[in-house]
Amino acid sequence: MSGLERPREGRMIAGVCRAIANRFGWRVGLVRLAFVVSCVLPGPQVLFYVVLWVLIPSAP
Repeated sequence: MSGLERPREGRMIAGVCRAIANRFGWRVGLVRLAFVVSCVLPGPQVLFYVVLWVLIPSAP
């Protein structure tokens, strides 16, 4: 998969972490863990997730 798209299968919430993992060839568990750990730090992580949810197209 060369583009960034949210898969229909294997989603936890919206498929954003899986889309990022698929795009860069990373393990989805590590991407999810990085997101959860980043939520402990102050910042707009959840807002960023929602924006990506809207911007990344869903797979056909």
